[in-house]
Amino acid sequence: MTELARNPRTMQKVREEIRSCVGNKKFAVEDDLPRLKYLKLVLKEVMRLHPPAVLLLPRETVGHFNLFGYDVDPKTRVHINVWAIGRDPSMWKDPEEFVPERFENSPIDYSGNHFELLPFGAGRRGCPGISMGMAMIELALTNVLHSFDWELPQGMTEGDVSMEEGAGLTIPKKVPLTLLPVTPFYKTDA
Repeated sequence: MTELARNPRTMQKVREEIRSCVGNKKFAVEDDLPRLKYLKLVLKEVMRLHPPAVLLLPRETVGHFNLFGYDVDPKTRVHINVWAIGRDPSMWKDPEEFVPERFENSPIDYSGNHFELLPFGAGRRGCPGISMGMAMIELALTNVLHSFDWELPQGMTEGDVSMEEGAGLTIPKKVPLTLLPVTPFYKTDA
C-alpha cells in the first residue's frame, strides 16, 4: 500500500482493473485473482523493492568452486542478499524506481526460477508457502482497493510518504503508513 500511496496513478490503474474484474460484488474472491494481471505486476515490483527479508537463509557450499574470480572453499556459509539483488543496476533499469510495467511480457516471477527476483528463496529450500501467501496478499489487497478509494491525510503529498525501512530479520516500515478510506465503492441492497 505504501508504494501505491506514493504512486497514485498506479493505484488508480490497479483499482480500475480490480473493479472491472470484480464488478459490483461486495468482495473479491479467489476466482477473481487470475484475471488481475496488473495487480500481479504491482506485487512483483513490490517484492523486488521490498522483499519480506533482506537475506535468504544461509547455505553451505558442498565443494570448492570459483565465483567471479574468488575461490570458495567447501563448507563456506553463503548469504544471499535479496534486497541488494532487487536494487542492482546491472540487473534492473532504474532499480530504485517503482515501475510495475517492467514485468510486462517478462517470464520473471517470484517462485525462485529467476535469480533477479528471489524474495522467497529458490529450489528445495525455498518458502513452501509462496502460493498460499501470495494468494492471501493478492486477495487482501484486492479487497482493500476494491472496497474503498484511499487518500493521504490532508496536507500530505506523495513525496511525504516515508519509505524508510527498519532493521531486523524482516524489513518493517520505520514509519507506519496512514491512509484515509474514502466513500465505499460497492452499493448494498437495503
